Amino acid sequence: MDPTDPVGPDEPLDAWAARRDERRAAHREITGNRRVVVLGEGARAAHVTPDAPRLLLEWDGTAWATVGVAQDAYQAREFLGHVPPPVAEVEVEASDRQPRLGKGTGRHRRT
Repeated sequence: MDPTDPVGPDEPLDAWAARRDERRAAHREITGNRRVVVLGEGARAAHVTPDAPRLLLEWDGTAWATVGVAQDAYQAREFLGHVPPPVAEVEVEASDRQPRLGKGTGRHRRT
């Protein structure tokens, strides 16, 4: 019996099951419905083996089901929804650039 989940002898089983399902759903919201597992031997961290393939798993309500395989860590992050949207590149005109320091010693420079 779990001490954090007291169940009295008079509590109906339906009430207990409803509380359990609510707790599991709340935990799943924190942990997510998708997981990625590194395929291969050695370290499991994405920054150690970024080119290793990953197994993509999704919670189907009762168990983790295989959805597919990602070729690398970047594709796995896309599956998890962790990739930031692409930033549009803006061309900078020559007049918008900060002026570079010219020759000389200037007051602000140390000698």
